[in-house]
Amino acid sequence: MFENLSDKLDRAFKVLKGQGSISEINVAETMKEIRKALLDADVNYKTAKAFTDDVKQKALGENVLTTISPGQLLTKIMNDELTQLMGGSTAELDLSAPLTIILIAGLNGAGKTTFTGKLANYLKTQLKKKPLLVADDIYRPAAIDQLEVLGGQIGVPVYANRESKDPVAIALEGIAQAKANGNNVVIIDTAGRLAIDEAMMQEIERVKAATKPHEILFVVDAMTGQDAVNTAKVFNDRLDFTGAVLTKLDGDTRGGAALSIKSVVEKPIKFIGTGEKMEALDVFHPDRMASRILGMGDVVSLVERAQQQFDEKQAAELQKKIRKNKFDFNDFYSQIQQIKKMGNMKDLMGMIPGVGKMMKDVEVDDNAFKAIEAIIQSMTPFEKENPDSINQSRRARISKGSGTDINEVNRLIKQFEDMRKVMKQMSNPAAMANMMRRMPKM
Repeated sequence: MFENLSDKLDRAFKVLKGQGSISEINVAETMKEIRKALLDADVNYKTAKAFTDDVKQKALGENVLTTISPGQLLTKIMNDELTQLMGGSTAELDLSAPLTIILIAGLNGAGKTTFTGKLANYLKTQLKKKPLLVADDIYRPAAIDQLEVLGGQIGVPVYANRESKDPVAIALEGIAQAKANGNNVVIIDTAGRLAIDEAMMQEIERVKAATKPHEILFVVDAMTGQDAVNTAKVFNDRLDFTGAVLTKLDGDTRGGAALSIKSVVEKPIKFIGTGEKMEALDVFHPDRMASRILGMGDVVSLVERAQQQFDEKQAAELQKKIRKNKFDFNDFYSQIQQIKKMGNMKDLMGMIPGVGKMMKDVEVDDNAFKAIEAIIQSMTPFEKENPDSINQSRRARISKGSGTDINEVNRLIKQFEDMRKVMKQMSNPAAMANMMRRMPKM
């Protein structure tokens, strides 16, 4: 996500490195490089020019503190301006109505149906809502089947009427069913349409008029770049949507749509899709995204993702086991599954300040845990609960059963033992204090 843009902005800042002060000449040179980086990232030209003009004006107007280098100062100004460019603050969904109606619109192939499932999962798991999905796409073959499969995966009911050819009637029937069943959110998945398809645009306007939605979310494929922004403008003129959703942002290294859409359409980005899993949906935070673009990480989002996956009661029990040195391979396997649910590994590493730049040329395989999982699954229940019992003959059997080399098994068990020692030390306040005292000498 934004890998190329981050890299080019980093190179642009090097113009100011080693400079004693900010001057009109070195700022102009840096702004030229930044504008080129933004245009290469498929940012709208007017947006890129206005943005760099604002940054330049603010940089030249600042009284530089002696403790701040020109590069650091410009990074701070860039961070503030990027945050404003993408909306300034987080735009929440309006869920204040007893029955909130959300209409999903967008182009063919933008990922509307998948997003509809992800949104229902987010509302159910994070906000404790009771959503109902309405399959209102009567044109695409298997659209209803896809939504029903997604609904089944996340445990959310789906209303569908395969006999009807009237999307307005289907939407109203779905709302009636939600009222009857005690659901408090209805998400209507409409058919994909082209901006130039007048009949289809009129149809979704009729659905909007009949259902009176509290939220209209326009789903757009981030990989289409400037086309995404232009299409959003056409749809907004017709539907006056309340927010945009950028899908497939994990596959786009340019990110121009995210940087342009707010300034061109004057509507906030509310969500971003960051993968294929139902959990791969993030609320869009402009300030956090700005930090990530500038290579400063996003620790807050990383902690939030961890909190979503880790159960407090389970964590407390795990802490007791660590204190008693009873942490075993069952616990280790459980931790791996929770980490995997947080998202792809490279994305997670990019949230740690400084690590994103280090990892930019490194390919991180999402199957990195596969060999470890295979080794643990090849252990007997007794071996998983009693790691110390795994002698050389057991290791040879585990190696054959998991299809891995004996050295991989030995390495994993050694790393596991080292990890247990560190965890045991960290759970002991006296040992932890002693470690902290030794740190300055190390």
